[in-house]
Amino acid sequence: MAKKVVATLRSGEGKQFTRVIKLVKSPKNGAFHFAEAVVHNDHIKDFLAVKK
Repeated sequence: MAKKVVATLRSGEGKQFTRVIKLVKSPKNGAFHFAEAVVHNDHIKDFLAVKK
């Protein structure tokens, strides 16, 4: 199953998207967690600029 997913991402429209992982600090207790999303390449900076 993994081979099918990888093949789909390498050809066609999969190249237009990137998996972005951002470190986010919780306002309640100060702990860190990771926020991740699959984002279109044009919107990567927008995703990283948003404060949660």
